[in-house]
Amino acid sequence: MYDGRDMTELSMLPISNWNDKELAYFHHSLQQMTPYLNAEGQTIHQEIIAEIENRGGLRKIF
Repeated sequence: MYDGRDMTELSMLPISNWNDKELAYFHHSLQQMTPYLNAEGQTIHQEIIAEIENRGGLRKIF
């Protein structure tokens, strides 16, 4: 189970300051909701994906 900062707090930080666990959790969550995301949600998800790629992908975190 995720026990970290929520999206409200994280939205005030650059995605480059998110830790791997936060990226993994919110990527998974947004991926599950993809058909229902508005343009802003899609943009946030794409930024998360780009940051994951910039870091060389995700290791098994959970």
